[in-house]
Amino acid sequence: MKKKINVQKLIKMAYKETKRSSLAIYLILRFLVILCMILQILRGNFNNALLCLLSLVLLFAPLFIQNKYEITLPDGLEISIYLFIFSSEILGEINNFYGIIPHWDTCLHTINGFLATAVGFSLVDLLNKNIKDINLSPFYLCLVAFSFSMTIGTLWEFFEYGGDKFLKFDMQKDTIITSVSSVAMNPSGENKPVILDNIGKTLIYDTDGNLLYTVNDGYLDIGLNDTMKDLFVNFIGAVCFSIFAYIGLKNNRKSSVVKKFAPTKGKRKMAESVKNRLNK
Repeated sequence: MKKKINVQKLIKMAYKETKRSSLAIYLILRFLVILCMILQILRGNFNNALLCLLSLVLLFAPLFIQNKYEITLPDGLEISIYLFIFSSEILGEINNFYGIIPHWDTCLHTINGFLATAVGFSLVDLLNKNIKDINLSPFYLCLVAFSFSMTIGTLWEFFEYGGDKFLKFDMQKDTIITSVSSVAMNPSGENKPVILDNIGKTLIYDTDGNLLYTVNDGYLDIGLNDTMKDLFVNFIGAVCFSIFAYIGLKNNRKSSVVKKFAPTKGKRKMAESVKNRLNK
């Protein structure tokens, strides 16, 4: 009969032996997420409890991927992924840091652009090194990594739009604006935008003429500015990593930033205590 393995216990054993900082962060954040999930259940907020459960799965994903596909995530990348998941799901969504702290969402999207470029870079770099018929230039390798990051960012915006459109979420946050330029307001139907400046208030009525809501201080932009801002800061993060990677490749070595954030081929050496436990 095959013995049941407690994965979380093995992770704790590995940390006690190796003192690996990424495992310490994982165990701390896992404890905080479980605590948050218990509090949400006690409050009867089961949607947030499910979000906590999803966060636990996402936190375990880097460890699972490393073992399953025999790759090694540098501690810098692994810790960044853990903190990104916790910051976006637990702090951002459940504790409303998106609304409380200015630019919280902007910072996370910038980090996402940086990390996604690191992952894209490592994938193409491994391909470049292990297939003889492929010999990509540093510029092209960085361009592909940059494109990978922008694709991930774009797909995420598609996901946000789908959530808003079909599930009535508000993932693409609204923005109060005081100026509108639109051809839809042109009374003659011409393809010339009508510009409305200094908008002070917007009244929203239903089809029966009942006032539903008053938007003070301007007009409500439903997500366009938020989406473009997210893509732009994703672009900034992707460009930053691409520059570091390009400089390192041109000098025939990887920069310290790339070494800290780019995954490498090969499984991480297993802790002796874990190995002995599995061999029992």
